[in-house]
Amino acid sequence: MRFKHWEVDGFDRDTAVEFCRCGLNPLVSVFLASRGVSSIEEARPLMGEEPGVIYDPFELRDMDKAVLRIKTAVSNGERIAVYGDYDVDGMTSCAMLALWLRSQGADHEIYIPGRTGEGYGLNRQAINVLKSHDVGLIVTVDCGITAIEEAKYARELGIGLVITDHHECRDALPEADAVVAPKRPDCAYPNKSLAGVGIAFKLVCALEETSSTNDLLMQYGDLVAVGTVADVMPVLGENREFIRRGLTVLNDMPRPGFKMLLSELGIEQGKASASTIGFMLAPRLNAAGRMGQTELSVELLLTDDLENAERLAAQLCRLNTERRNLEMEICEEAEAMLPESGPEGPIILAKRGWYQGVTGIVAAKLAERHQIPAIIISIDDDGVGRGSCRSFGRFAVYDALRSCEDILDNFGGHEMAAGVTVAEGNIELLRSRIIKYYCDNIGEMPMPVLRLDFEVEKPELLSVQNLEALECLEPFGSGNPPPHLCIRGAEISSMHSIGEGKHSRFRLEKSGKTMDCIYFSTPADKLGVRDGMLVDAAFEPQINDFRGRTNVQLHVLDVRPSDC
Repeated sequence: MRFKHWEVDGFDRDTAVEFCRCGLNPLVSVFLASRGVSSIEEARPLMGEEPGVIYDPFELRDMDKAVLRIKTAVSNGERIAVYGDYDVDGMTSCAMLALWLRSQGADHEIYIPGRTGEGYGLNRQAINVLKSHDVGLIVTVDCGITAIEEAKYARELGIGLVITDHHECRDALPEADAVVAPKRPDCAYPNKSLAGVGIAFKLVCALEETSSTNDLLMQYGDLVAVGTVADVMPVLGENREFIRRGLTVLNDMPRPGFKMLLSELGIEQGKASASTIGFMLAPRLNAAGRMGQTELSVELLLTDDLENAERLAAQLCRLNTERRNLEMEICEEAEAMLPESGPEGPIILAKRGWYQGVTGIVAAKLAERHQIPAIIISIDDDGVGRGSCRSFGRFAVYDALRSCEDILDNFGGHEMAAGVTVAEGNIELLRSRIIKYYCDNIGEMPMPVLRLDFEVEKPELLSVQNLEALECLEPFGSGNPPPHLCIRGAEISSMHSIGEGKHSRFRLEKSGKTMDCIYFSTPADKLGVRDGMLVDAAFEPQINDFRGRTNVQLHVLDVRPSDC
Protein backbone atom coordinates (compact mmCIF):
# COMPACT_ATOMS: atom_id res chain seq x y z
CA MET A 1 0.00 0.00 0.00
CA ARG A 2 1.54 3.30 -1.12
CA PHE A 3 -1.00 5.66 0.43
CA LYS A 4 -2.30 5.59 3.99
CA HIS A 5 -5.43 7.51 3.07
CA TRP A 6 -7.69 7.50 0.02
CA GLU A 7 -10.02 10.44 -0.50
CA VAL A 8 -12.89 9.57 -2.84
CA ASP A 9 -14.74 12.64 -4.14
CA GLY A 10 -17.84 10.88 -5.45
CA PHE A 11 -20.30 12.49 -7.87
CA ASP A 12 -23.73 14.09 -7.99
CA ARG A 13 -26.05 11.34 -9.27
CA ASP A 14 -28.81 13.69 -10.43
CA THR A 15 -26.31 15.60 -12.59
CA ALA A 16 -24.90 12.37 -14.05
CA VAL A 17 -28.42 11.15 -14.90
CA GLU A 18 -29.22 14.48 -16.57
CA PHE A 19 -26.06 14.24 -18.69
CA CYS A 20 -27.08 10.72 -19.78
CA ARG A 21 -30.53 12.00 -20.75
CA CYS A 22 -28.79 14.63 -22.92
CA GLY A 23 -27.07 11.82 -24.82
CA LEU A 24 -23.68 11.71 -23.10
CA ASN A 25 -21.93 8.40 -22.53
CA PRO A 26 -22.53 6.97 -19.01
CA LEU A 27 -18.85 6.97 -17.99
CA VAL A 28 -18.36 10.48 -19.40
CA SER A 29 -21.47 11.62 -17.50
CA VAL A 30 -20.31 10.23 -14.16
CA PHE A 31 -16.78 11.56 -14.63
CA LEU A 32 -17.95 15.08 -15.50
CA ALA A 33 -20.27 15.08 -12.48
CA SER A 34 -17.38 13.98 -10.26
CA ARG A 35 -15.29 16.93 -11.46
CA GLY A 36 -17.98 19.42 -10.48
CA VAL A 37 -19.40 20.10 -13.97
CA SER A 38 -23.04 20.99 -13.39
CA SER A 39 -24.54 21.71 -16.83
CA ILE A 40 -24.35 20.50 -20.40
CA GLU A 41 -23.28 24.04 -21.44
CA GLU A 42 -20.31 23.80 -19.09
CA ALA A 43 -19.47 20.33 -20.42
CA ARG A 44 -19.33 21.18 -24.14
CA PRO A 45 -16.00 23.08 -24.16
CA LEU A 46 -14.43 20.27 -22.11
CA MET A 47 -15.48 17.78 -24.77
CA GLY A 48 -13.97 19.90 -27.54
CA GLU A 49 -17.35 20.81 -29.00
CA GLU A 50 -16.59 24.52 -28.59
CA PRO A 51 -13.24 26.31 -29.01
CA GLY A 52 -11.52 27.29 -25.80
CA VAL A 53 -10.42 30.82 -24.98
CA ILE A 54 -7.16 32.21 -26.39
CA TYR A 55 -6.18 35.67 -25.16
CA ASP A 56 -4.81 38.67 -27.05
CA PRO A 57 -0.98 38.55 -26.90
CA PHE A 58 -0.84 42.31 -26.40
CA GLU A 59 -2.44 41.84 -22.99
CA LEU A 60 1.05 40.75 -21.93
CA ARG A 61 2.97 43.70 -20.51
CA ASP A 62 5.79 44.95 -22.79
CA MET A 63 4.66 42.84 -25.75
CA ASP A 64 4.39 45.99 -27.87
CA LYS A 65 7.98 46.90 -26.96
CA ALA A 66 9.20 43.38 -27.74
CA VAL A 67 7.54 43.40 -31.17
CA LEU A 68 8.95 46.84 -32.04
CA ARG A 69 12.51 45.90 -31.01
CA ILE A 70 12.50 42.56 -32.88
CA LYS A 71 10.95 44.03 -36.04
CA THR A 72 13.49 46.84 -35.97
CA ALA A 73 16.31 44.28 -35.71
CA VAL A 74 14.89 42.27 -38.63
CA SER A 75 14.48 45.40 -40.78
CA ASN A 76 18.00 46.65 -39.99
CA GLY A 77 19.63 43.29 -40.66
CA GLU A 78 20.89 42.87 -37.10
CA ARG A 79 22.00 39.41 -36.07
CA ILE A 80 19.49 38.04 -33.55
CA ALA A 81 20.28 35.35 -30.98
CA VAL A 82 17.44 33.22 -29.64
CA TYR A 83 18.65 32.30 -26.15
CA GLY A 84 16.88 29.41 -24.46
CA ASP A 85 16.95 26.68 -21.85
CA TYR A 86 18.18 23.10 -22.22
CA ASP A 87 14.83 21.47 -21.35
CA VAL A 88 11.97 20.62 -23.73
CA ASP A 89 10.11 23.86 -22.99
CA GLY A 90 13.22 25.87 -23.82
CA MET A 91 14.11 23.86 -26.92
CA THR A 92 10.61 24.02 -28.43
CA SER A 93 10.55 27.77 -27.69
CA CYS A 94 13.90 28.26 -29.44
CA ALA A 95 12.83 26.19 -32.45
CA MET A 96 9.57 28.10 -32.85
CA LEU A 97 11.10 31.56 -32.74
CA ALA A 98 13.97 30.47 -34.98
CA LEU A 99 11.49 29.10 -37.52
CA TRP A 100 9.63 32.41 -37.51
CA LEU A 101 12.89 34.36 -37.97
CA ARG A 102 13.83 31.99 -40.79
CA SER A 103 10.49 32.75 -42.49
CA GLN A 104 11.38 36.46 -42.35
CA GLY A 105 14.83 35.94 -43.82
CA ALA A 106 16.37 37.27 -40.60
CA ASP A 107 20.03 36.75 -39.65
CA HIS A 108 19.81 34.62 -36.51
CA GLU A 109 21.26 31.85 -34.38
CA ILE A 110 20.16 29.72 -31.44
CA TYR A 111 22.18 29.71 -28.22
CA ILE A 112 21.43 27.24 -25.43
CA PRO A 113 23.92 27.20 -22.54
CA GLY A 114 25.52 23.94 -21.52
CA ARG A 115 23.87 22.38 -18.49
CA THR A 116 27.13 21.38 -16.80
CA GLY A 117 29.51 24.08 -18.03
CA GLU A 118 27.31 27.17 -17.85
CA GLY A 119 24.13 26.19 -16.08
CA TYR A 120 20.65 27.63 -16.44
CA GLY A 121 19.92 31.10 -17.77
CA LEU A 122 21.71 34.09 -19.23
CA ASN A 123 25.39 34.34 -18.32
CA ARG A 124 28.37 36.58 -19.09
CA GLN A 125 30.33 33.89 -20.90
CA ALA A 126 27.45 33.40 -23.33
CA ILE A 127 26.99 37.14 -23.81
CA ASN A 128 30.70 37.47 -24.71
CA VAL A 129 30.38 34.64 -27.23
CA LEU A 130 27.35 36.28 -28.82
CA LYS A 131 29.14 39.65 -28.94
CA SER A 132 31.96 37.94 -30.86
CA HIS A 133 29.30 36.68 -33.31
CA ASP A 134 28.21 40.30 -33.95
CA VAL A 135 24.82 39.70 -32.32
CA GLY A 136 22.89 42.94 -31.95
CA LEU A 137 19.82 41.55 -30.14
CA ILE A 138 19.30 38.69 -27.73
CA VAL A 139 15.76 37.34 -27.31
CA THR A 140 15.45 34.98 -24.36
CA VAL A 141 12.82 32.26 -24.19
CA ASP A 142 12.00 30.32 -21.01
CA CYS A 143 14.71 32.18 -19.06
CA GLY A 144 16.07 35.62 -18.18
CA ILE A 145 13.60 36.98 -15.64
CA THR A 146 16.21 36.96 -12.83
CA ALA A 147 19.20 38.03 -14.98
CA ILE A 148 19.64 41.49 -13.39
CA GLU A 149 23.44 41.73 -13.66
CA GLU A 150 23.60 39.93 -17.01
CA ALA A 151 21.12 42.40 -18.51
CA LYS A 152 23.31 45.30 -17.35
CA TYR A 153 26.35 43.62 -18.89
CA ALA A 154 24.63 43.14 -22.25
CA ARG A 155 23.65 46.79 -22.24
CA GLU A 156 27.27 47.82 -21.49
CA LEU A 157 28.34 45.84 -24.57
CA GLY A 158 25.68 47.52 -26.69
CA ILE A 159 23.58 44.39 -27.17
CA GLY A 160 19.79 44.75 -27.16
CA LEU A 161 17.80 42.40 -24.93
CA VAL A 162 14.21 41.17 -25.05
CA ILE A 163 13.27 38.79 -22.23
CA THR A 164 10.38 36.33 -22.43
CA ASP A 165 10.00 34.03 -19.42
CA HIS A 166 7.33 32.26 -17.37
CA HIS A 167 9.24 31.74 -14.13
CA GLU A 168 8.80 33.59 -10.85
CA CYS A 169 10.05 37.18 -10.68
CA ARG A 170 12.21 38.69 -7.96
CA ASP A 171 11.68 42.14 -6.49
CA ALA A 172 13.41 43.89 -9.41
CA LEU A 173 13.15 43.20 -13.13
CA PRO A 174 16.15 43.15 -15.50
CA GLU A 175 16.81 46.37 -17.42
CA ALA A 176 15.94 45.23 -20.94
CA ASP A 177 14.24 46.58 -24.06
CA ALA A 178 11.21 44.48 -23.06
CA VAL A 179 10.37 41.99 -20.33
CA VAL A 180 7.43 39.80 -21.33
CA ALA A 181 6.49 37.69 -18.32
CA PRO A 182 2.95 36.97 -17.11
CA LYS A 183 4.15 36.67 -13.51
CA ARG A 184 5.61 40.16 -13.31
CA PRO A 185 3.50 42.06 -10.73
CA ASP A 186 2.27 44.72 -13.18
CA CYS A 187 1.11 42.26 -15.86
CA ALA A 188 -2.65 41.71 -16.01
CA TYR A 189 -2.54 38.79 -18.46
CA PRO A 190 -5.24 36.30 -17.36
CA ASN A 191 -3.17 33.10 -17.81
CA LYS A 192 -0.33 33.13 -15.28
CA SER A 193 0.50 29.50 -16.08
CA LEU A 194 1.78 29.79 -19.63
CA ALA A 195 4.82 27.67 -20.39
CA GLY A 196 7.87 29.36 -21.87
CA VAL A 197 6.81 28.01 -25.26
CA GLY A 198 3.34 29.49 -24.71
CA ILE A 199 4.86 32.94 -24.29
CA ALA A 200 7.09 32.39 -27.33
CA PHE A 201 3.96 31.52 -29.32
CA LYS A 202 2.26 34.68 -28.05
CA LEU A 203 5.30 36.62 -29.27
CA VAL A 204 5.03 35.06 -32.74
CA CYS A 205 1.30 35.89 -32.83
CA ALA A 206 2.06 39.50 -31.92
CA LEU A 207 4.85 39.71 -34.51
CA GLU A 208 2.41 38.44 -37.14
CA GLU A 209 -0.13 41.09 -36.04
CA THR A 210 -3.04 38.72 -36.43
CA SER A 211 -6.09 38.37 -34.23
CA SER A 212 -6.63 34.80 -35.50
CA THR A 213 -4.35 32.10 -34.14
CA ASN A 214 -5.74 29.29 -36.32
CA ASP A 215 -3.09 29.41 -39.05
CA LEU A 216 -0.25 29.91 -36.57
CA LEU A 217 -1.43 26.97 -34.47
CA MET A 218 -1.36 24.85 -37.63
CA GLN A 219 2.30 25.88 -38.07
CA TYR A 220 3.52 25.79 -34.49
CA GLY A 221 0.82 24.10 -32.40
CA ASP A 222 2.75 20.82 -32.06
CA LEU A 223 5.72 22.68 -30.55
CA VAL A 224 3.43 24.55 -28.13
CA ALA A 225 1.73 21.33 -27.03
CA VAL A 226 4.96 19.39 -26.51
CA GLY A 227 6.66 22.18 -24.56
CA THR A 228 3.61 22.88 -22.38
CA VAL A 229 3.03 19.23 -21.46
CA ALA A 230 6.74 18.54 -20.93
CA ASP A 231 7.02 21.46 -18.48
CA VAL A 232 4.02 20.12 -16.52
CA MET A 233 1.94 23.27 -16.87
CA PRO A 234 -1.73 23.11 -15.81
CA VAL A 235 -3.87 21.58 -18.57
CA LEU A 236 -6.60 24.14 -18.04
CA GLY A 237 -8.06 27.09 -19.92
CA GLU A 238 -5.80 28.51 -22.61
CA ASN A 239 -3.11 25.86 -22.03
CA ARG A 240 -5.67 23.11 -22.55
CA GLU A 241 -6.73 24.65 -25.85
CA PHE A 242 -3.11 24.92 -26.99
CA ILE A 243 -2.49 21.26 -26.16
CA ARG A 244 -5.74 20.06 -27.74
CA ARG A 245 -5.06 21.94 -30.99
CA GLY A 246 -1.37 21.02 -30.95
CA LEU A 247 -2.16 17.32 -30.61
CA THR A 248 -4.27 17.56 -33.75
CA VAL A 249 -1.23 18.88 -35.62
CA LEU A 250 1.06 16.26 -34.04
CA ASN A 251 -1.29 13.47 -35.12
CA ASP A 252 -2.42 14.72 -38.54
CA MET A 253 0.58 16.62 -39.92
CA PRO A 254 3.65 15.95 -37.75
CA ARG A 255 6.84 17.77 -38.67
CA PRO A 256 9.61 15.34 -39.76
CA GLY A 257 11.33 15.31 -36.36
CA PHE A 258 8.21 14.36 -34.44
CA LYS A 259 7.11 11.95 -37.17
CA MET A 260 10.32 9.96 -36.97
CA LEU A 261 10.61 10.10 -33.17
CA LEU A 262 7.07 8.76 -32.82
CA SER A 263 7.92 6.04 -35.34
CA GLU A 264 11.10 5.14 -33.43
CA LEU A 265 8.96 4.76 -30.29
CA GLY A 266 6.43 2.55 -32.05
CA ILE A 267 3.59 5.08 -31.82
CA GLU A 268 1.21 4.87 -34.77
CA GLN A 269 0.49 8.14 -36.53
CA GLY A 270 -2.71 9.59 -35.14
CA LYS A 271 -2.33 7.86 -31.75
CA ALA A 272 -0.31 10.48 -29.84
CA SER A 273 -1.83 11.89 -26.66
CA ALA A 274 -0.72 14.20 -23.86
CA SER A 275 0.53 11.08 -22.06
CA THR A 276 2.60 10.17 -25.13
CA ILE A 277 4.27 13.57 -24.90
CA GLY A 278 4.84 13.44 -21.16
CA PHE A 279 6.09 9.87 -20.85
CA MET A 280 7.66 9.13 -24.25
CA LEU A 281 8.51 12.16 -26.39
CA ALA A 282 9.64 14.54 -23.65
CA PRO A 283 12.14 12.17 -21.97
CA ARG A 284 13.87 11.53 -25.31
CA LEU A 285 14.05 15.22 -26.20
CA ASN A 286 15.22 16.04 -22.67
CA ALA A 287 17.90 13.36 -22.84
CA ALA A 288 19.93 15.53 -25.22
CA GLY A 289 20.00 18.43 -22.77
CA ARG A 290 20.74 16.17 -19.81
CA MET A 291 23.61 14.47 -21.63
CA GLY A 292 25.14 17.70 -22.96
CA GLN A 293 23.97 17.33 -26.57
CA THR A 294 21.06 19.78 -26.77
CA GLU A 295 21.84 20.48 -30.41
CA LEU A 296 20.48 17.02 -31.36
CA SER A 297 16.96 17.81 -30.15
CA VAL A 298 16.98 21.32 -31.60
CA GLU A 299 18.11 19.97 -34.98
CA LEU A 300 15.37 17.33 -34.82
CA LEU A 301 12.75 20.05 -34.27
CA LEU A 302 14.09 22.20 -37.11
CA THR A 303 14.91 19.66 -39.81
CA ASP A 304 12.81 19.29 -42.95
CA ASP A 305 14.61 16.11 -44.00
CA LEU A 306 13.05 12.75 -43.05
CA GLU A 307 16.32 10.81 -43.34
CA ASN A 308 18.09 13.25 -41.04
CA ALA A 309 15.13 13.15 -38.64
CA GLU A 310 15.26 9.33 -38.55
CA ARG A 311 18.99 9.41 -37.70
CA LEU A 312 18.49 12.01 -34.96
CA ALA A 313 15.50 10.17 -33.45
CA ALA A 314 17.56 6.98 -33.12
CA GLN A 315 20.40 8.94 -31.47
CA LEU A 316 18.03 10.49 -28.95
CA CYS A 317 16.64 7.09 -27.97
CA ARG A 318 20.16 5.78 -27.39
CA LEU A 319 21.00 8.84 -25.29
CA ASN A 320 17.87 8.31 -23.24
CA THR A 321 19.01 4.78 -22.38
CA GLU A 322 22.34 6.19 -21.16
CA ARG A 323 20.49 8.83 -19.15
CA ARG A 324 18.25 6.22 -17.54
CA ASN A 325 21.24 4.13 -16.43
CA LEU A 326 22.92 7.16 -14.85
CA GLU A 327 19.70 8.16 -13.13
CA MET A 328 19.22 4.68 -11.62
CA GLU A 329 22.78 4.66 -10.30
CA ILE A 330 22.48 8.07 -8.59
CA CYS A 331 18.99 7.28 -7.30
CA GLU A 332 20.31 4.15 -5.58
CA GLU A 333 23.20 6.13 -4.03
CA ALA A 334 20.83 8.84 -2.82
CA GLU A 335 18.45 6.32 -1.26
CA ALA A 336 21.37 4.72 0.59
CA MET A 337 22.20 8.11 2.15
CA LEU A 338 18.75 8.41 3.75
CA PRO A 339 17.94 7.09 7.24
CA GLU A 340 16.53 3.55 7.30
CA SER A 341 13.34 4.89 8.86
CA GLY A 342 12.93 7.36 5.99
CA PRO A 343 13.37 11.14 5.83
CA GLU A 344 11.91 13.25 8.64
CA GLY A 345 11.81 16.41 6.56
CA PRO A 346 12.79 17.69 3.10
CA ILE A 347 15.46 15.59 1.41
CA ILE A 348 18.63 17.60 0.72
CA LEU A 349 21.52 15.47 -0.50
CA ALA A 350 24.84 16.46 -2.09
CA LYS A 351 27.82 14.60 -3.48
CA ARG A 352 30.83 15.20 -5.67
CA GLY A 353 30.74 13.36 -8.98
CA TRP A 354 26.99 13.10 -9.37
CA TYR A 355 26.09 13.84 -12.97
CA GLN A 356 24.28 17.14 -12.91
CA GLY A 357 22.16 16.38 -15.95
CA VAL A 358 19.99 13.84 -14.12
CA THR A 359 19.69 15.43 -10.65
CA GLY A 360 16.26 16.83 -11.53
CA ILE A 361 14.88 13.39 -12.33
CA VAL A 362 16.39 11.92 -9.17
CA ALA A 363 14.90 14.74 -7.08
CA ALA A 364 11.50 14.17 -8.68
CA LYS A 365 11.63 10.42 -8.01
CA LEU A 366 12.64 10.87 -4.38
CA ALA A 367 9.98 13.53 -3.82
CA GLU A 368 7.30 11.26 -5.24
CA ARG A 369 8.55 8.12 -3.49
CA HIS A 370 8.85 9.73 -0.04
CA GLN A 371 6.15 12.37 -0.60
CA ILE A 372 8.38 15.16 0.64
CA PRO A 373 10.31 17.97 -1.19
CA ALA A 374 13.75 16.96 -2.46
CA ILE A 375 16.91 18.83 -3.47
CA ILE A 376 19.72 16.87 -5.14
CA ILE A 377 23.04 18.74 -5.48
CA SER A 378 26.02 17.86 -7.65
CA ILE A 379 29.31 19.39 -6.44
CA ASP A 380 32.02 20.12 -9.02
CA ASP A 381 35.80 20.17 -8.61
CA ASP A 382 35.72 23.86 -7.70
CA GLY A 383 33.39 23.27 -4.78
CA VAL A 384 30.33 24.71 -6.53
CA GLY A 385 27.09 22.84 -5.93
CA ARG A 386 24.39 22.90 -8.58
CA GLY A 387 21.12 21.43 -7.47
CA SER A 388 17.69 20.55 -8.76
CA CYS A 389 14.70 21.07 -6.48
CA ARG A 390 11.32 19.36 -6.70
CA SER A 391 8.39 20.09 -4.43
CA PHE A 392 5.63 17.94 -3.08
CA GLY A 393 2.13 18.86 -1.93
CA ARG A 394 1.54 22.52 -1.15
CA PHE A 395 5.18 23.39 -0.39
CA ALA A 396 6.44 26.28 -2.59
CA VAL A 397 10.08 25.38 -3.17
CA TYR A 398 10.86 28.69 -4.91
CA ASP A 399 9.75 30.66 -1.85
CA ALA A 400 11.85 28.40 0.38
CA LEU A 401 14.93 29.14 -1.73
CA ARG A 402 14.12 32.81 -1.69
CA SER A 403 14.26 32.75 2.11
CA CYS A 404 17.85 31.46 1.78
CA GLU A 405 18.90 33.95 -0.92
CA ASP A 406 21.72 35.38 1.22
CA ILE A 407 23.65 32.07 1.16
CA LEU A 408 22.98 31.13 -2.47
CA ASP A 409 25.00 32.04 -5.55
CA ASN A 410 21.91 31.83 -7.74
CA PHE A 411 18.46 30.29 -7.95
CA GLY A 412 15.37 30.38 -10.13
CA GLY A 413 12.25 28.48 -11.09
CA HIS A 414 8.69 28.28 -9.82
CA GLU A 415 6.67 26.81 -6.97
CA MET A 416 7.03 23.14 -7.87
CA ALA A 417 10.51 23.02 -9.44
CA ALA A 418 13.64 25.13 -9.23
CA GLY A 419 17.38 25.16 -9.72
CA VAL A 420 19.98 26.38 -7.25
CA THR A 421 23.70 27.17 -7.21
CA VAL A 422 25.36 27.09 -3.80
CA ALA A 423 28.93 26.93 -2.47
CA GLU A 424 29.85 23.55 -0.97
CA GLY A 425 30.51 25.23 2.38
CA ASN A 426 26.94 26.53 2.54
CA ILE A 427 25.14 23.26 1.80
CA GLU A 428 24.72 22.21 5.44
CA LEU A 429 23.39 25.67 6.31
CA LEU A 430 21.01 25.46 3.33
CA ARG A 431 19.80 22.07 4.58
CA SER A 432 19.05 23.33 8.10
CA ARG A 433 17.32 26.49 6.86
CA ILE A 434 15.16 24.67 4.31
CA ILE A 435 14.07 22.16 6.96
CA LYS A 436 13.26 25.00 9.37
CA TYR A 437 11.33 26.84 6.65
CA TYR A 438 9.40 23.66 5.93
CA CYS A 439 8.53 23.09 9.60
CA ASP A 440 7.52 26.74 10.07
CA ASN A 441 5.30 26.79 6.99
CA ILE A 442 4.00 23.24 6.67
CA GLY A 443 4.34 21.83 10.18
CA GLU A 444 4.30 18.06 10.44
CA MET A 445 4.89 15.94 7.36
CA PRO A 446 1.50 15.70 5.62
CA MET A 447 -0.19 12.31 5.51
CA PRO A 448 0.04 10.88 1.98
CA VAL A 449 -3.39 11.18 0.39
CA LEU A 450 -4.54 9.62 -2.88
CA ARG A 451 -7.32 11.69 -4.45
CA LEU A 452 -9.85 9.61 -6.40
CA ASP A 453 -12.80 10.75 -8.50
CA PHE A 454 -15.35 8.09 -7.60
CA GLU A 455 -15.90 4.43 -6.73
CA VAL A 456 -16.89 2.13 -9.58
CA GLU A 457 -19.81 0.19 -8.15
CA LYS A 458 -20.68 -1.60 -11.42
CA PRO A 459 -17.57 -3.01 -13.17
CA GLU A 460 -19.39 -3.13 -16.50
CA LEU A 461 -18.99 0.66 -16.61
CA LEU A 462 -15.34 -0.03 -17.48
CA SER A 463 -15.90 -1.18 -21.06
CA VAL A 464 -13.73 -0.44 -24.09
CA GLN A 465 -16.62 1.52 -25.62
CA ASN A 466 -16.99 3.73 -22.53
CA LEU A 467 -13.27 4.37 -22.23
CA GLU A 468 -13.09 5.31 -25.91
CA ALA A 469 -15.91 7.80 -25.28
CA LEU A 470 -13.90 9.27 -22.41
CA GLU A 471 -11.18 10.29 -24.88
CA CYS A 472 -13.35 13.27 -25.88
CA LEU A 473 -12.31 14.90 -22.57
CA GLU A 474 -8.59 14.78 -23.31
CA PRO A 475 -6.05 16.25 -22.98
CA PHE A 476 -5.43 15.37 -19.36
CA GLY A 477 -2.43 16.47 -17.35
CA SER A 478 -1.33 18.71 -14.50
CA GLY A 479 -4.33 20.43 -12.89
CA ASN A 480 -6.68 18.23 -14.91
CA PRO A 481 -5.60 14.65 -14.19
CA PRO A 482 -7.00 11.60 -15.98
CA PRO A 483 -9.73 9.62 -14.21
CA HIS A 484 -8.49 8.12 -10.95
CA LEU A 485 -11.09 5.63 -9.75
CA CYS A 486 -11.41 2.81 -7.25
CA ILE A 487 -13.21 -0.49 -6.86
CA ARG A 488 -13.85 -2.22 -3.54
CA GLY A 489 -14.21 -5.88 -2.58
CA ALA A 490 -12.74 -7.37 -5.75
CA GLU A 491 -11.01 -10.75 -5.69
CA ILE A 492 -7.38 -10.83 -6.78
CA SER A 493 -6.10 -13.68 -8.95
CA SER A 494 -3.40 -14.73 -11.46
CA MET A 495 -0.82 -12.64 -9.69
CA HIS A 496 2.84 -12.58 -10.81
CA SER A 497 5.84 -10.30 -11.29
CA ILE A 498 6.89 -9.06 -14.74
CA GLY A 499 9.62 -6.87 -16.22
CA GLU A 500 12.56 -8.70 -14.62
CA GLY A 501 10.70 -8.73 -11.31
CA LYS A 502 10.23 -4.96 -11.14
CA HIS A 503 6.46 -4.77 -11.81
CA SER A 504 3.30 -6.77 -11.08
CA ARG A 505 0.47 -8.08 -13.19
CA PHE A 506 -2.75 -9.56 -11.80
CA ARG A 507 -6.49 -9.85 -12.35
CA LEU A 508 -9.43 -8.57 -10.37
CA GLU A 509 -12.83 -10.24 -10.43
CA LYS A 510 -16.10 -8.72 -9.26
CA SER A 511 -19.74 -9.30 -10.18
CA GLY A 512 -18.74 -11.72 -12.90
CA LYS A 513 -16.39 -9.28 -14.64
CA THR A 514 -12.62 -9.86 -14.91
CA MET A 515 -10.25 -6.91 -15.11
CA ASP A 516 -6.57 -7.07 -16.14
CA CYS A 517 -4.30 -4.97 -13.91
CA ILE A 518 -0.72 -3.72 -13.98
CA TYR A 519 1.16 -2.20 -11.03
CA PHE A 520 4.48 -0.52 -11.80
CA SER A 521 7.67 -0.34 -9.70
CA THR A 522 6.67 -3.03 -7.20
CA PRO A 523 7.02 -6.83 -7.58
CA ALA A 524 4.08 -9.07 -6.72
CA ASP A 525 5.55 -10.33 -3.43
CA LYS A 526 5.92 -6.75 -2.14
CA LEU A 527 2.32 -5.61 -2.72
CA GLY A 528 1.00 -6.84 0.63
CA VAL A 529 -1.84 -8.78 -1.03
CA ARG A 530 -2.09 -12.31 -2.43
CA ASP A 531 -4.15 -14.58 -4.69
CA GLY A 532 -7.72 -15.10 -3.54
CA MET A 533 -7.76 -12.04 -1.29
CA LEU A 534 -10.55 -9.44 -1.47
CA VAL A 535 -8.95 -6.07 -2.13
CA ASP A 536 -9.71 -2.44 -2.82
CA ALA A 537 -7.83 -1.07 -5.85
CA ALA A 538 -7.25 2.52 -6.92
CA PHE A 539 -6.50 2.84 -10.63
CA GLU A 540 -6.46 4.77 -13.86
CA PRO A 541 -8.47 2.87 -16.52
CA GLN A 542 -6.77 2.50 -19.89
CA ILE A 543 -7.32 0.84 -23.24
CA ASN A 544 -4.61 -1.69 -24.05
CA ASP A 545 -3.91 -2.57 -27.70
CA PHE A 546 -1.60 -5.58 -27.95
CA ARG A 547 -1.11 -7.85 -30.95
CA GLY A 548 -4.46 -6.92 -32.43
CA ARG A 549 -6.35 -7.47 -29.17
CA THR A 550 -8.06 -4.51 -27.51
CA ASN A 551 -9.11 -4.70 -23.88
CA VAL A 552 -9.44 -2.60 -20.73
CA GLN A 553 -6.42 -2.53 -18.46
CA LEU A 554 -6.33 -0.96 -15.01
CA HIS A 555 -3.12 0.92 -14.26
CA VAL A 556 -3.20 0.35 -10.51
CA LEU A 557 -2.05 3.26 -8.32
CA ASP A 558 -2.55 1.49 -4.99
CA VAL A 559 -4.02 -1.74 -3.66
CA ARG A 560 -4.94 -2.80 -0.12
CA PRO A 561 -6.85 -5.59 1.66
CA SER A 562 -10.57 -4.85 1.58
CA ASP A 563 -12.73 -4.40 4.66
CA CYS A 564 -15.88 -5.04 2.64
